[in-house]
Amino acid sequence: MELLSERAAFPLILVPFATSIVLVMGSPEIEAAQPRPLIGGHVVATVVGLLVVKITGPGVFAAALAVGLAMVAMHLTKTFHPPAGIDPLVVVLNDMSWSFLLAPVAVGACLLAALAFVWHNLFRGGGWPERWW
Repeated sequence: MELLSERAAFPLILVPFATSIVLVMGSPEIEAAQPRPLIGGHVVATVVGLLVVKITGPGVFAAALAVGLAMVAMHLTKTFHPPAGIDPLVVVLNDMSWSFLLAPVAVGACLLAALAFVWHNLFRGGGWPERWW
């Protein structure tokens, strides 16, 4: 994550994956830890945050709106991943650019899914994911 943060020129504190790592590695069997919600949740929530900040500008009320809309969007797309709720907050409060969606968010979520696949299948006896999409 540090390397991804450096390459994308975003401080590590703005890379929103710490709680996703805990969820995917610590509770791999739950729905929110599967690849669709992991990757899709981060992407959907970030897109919502970017749309809100581009329409309203940064601010605390815009951030609250973005988080609420992201929750709805994740449920509607069956990509609900609670840790992704931080994405629109980070996006709106820091007035992130569209490049934030690709790196670190999309690339980071895909890398986390790959790491989880390797970890669970090589070192924990397999079984992850229960389904890919």
